Amino acid sequence: MNSGEEPFFLSVVIPVFNEERVVLDAIRCVEAYRQVKGQAWEILVVNDGSKDQTSSLVRNYIQSSGTDFVKLLSFDKNRGKGAAVRQGVLASKGKYILVTDADLSSPIKEADKLLRAMEYGADVAIGSRALRERGADVQQSFKRALSGRIFNALVHLLVLPGIHDTQCGFKCFRRAAALDIFSAQKLDGFSFDVEALYLARKKGYKINEVPVMWRQGEKSSVSLFRDSQRMLGDLFKIKKIHG
Repeated sequence: MNSGEEPFFLSVVIPVFNEERVVLDAIRCVEAYRQVKGQAWEILVVNDGSKDQTSSLVRNYIQSSGTDFVKLLSFDKNRGKGAAVRQGVLASKGKYILVTDADLSSPIKEADKLLRAMEYGADVAIGSRALRERGADVQQSFKRALSGRIFNALVHLLVLPGIHDTQCGFKCFRRAAALDIFSAQKLDGFSFDVEALYLARKKGYKINEVPVMWRQGEKSSVSLFRDSQRMLGDLFKIKKIHG
């Protein structure tokens, strides 16, 4: 650790919206793996205006456990995953910053693969369901896989050639790169991933795409039809905003 600027080795940012079913399991899984690694981690749960018990469950967990490495940030109303991730990243204090979904579709142990990419010089390491290797199985419905391939093809054509999977919710950043990227990032919806990677490339950061294990959650807040339409519209905004 250095002069107080990076008191944690890893910040784990978890955006949540109506995730009362899984949020405590996610925190406990991350905490258990932190203990296995023996490293200083922090967990930032960003509550994006949930209407269920997500916020109170996390707050009660923090109070009952007496932990000082789990933090809850909250919006009064739903602003979007992009806004939640941006808030968490900019509030984090780790040397590295990992963004992961609340259902841990990629198990937290897969963070080792992204951190290894950092050791070899990456500024941004992104989990990929499109690149495959042994030990990186992907389980998802045909409908989800097909819509992902179509969207990624459009991303490749319109905005970000060379990246095979921008939407896997498992990404790691060096601190300096993360703060630079997310200070400039504007989109509040699901296409924030594309925007963040577009900014990373534009700013000259090295991006590594890493095959990871991934399993589709039982319930997703993503509407393939509605959100895909919005995300497609956002692709045309990205270059306009940051051109």
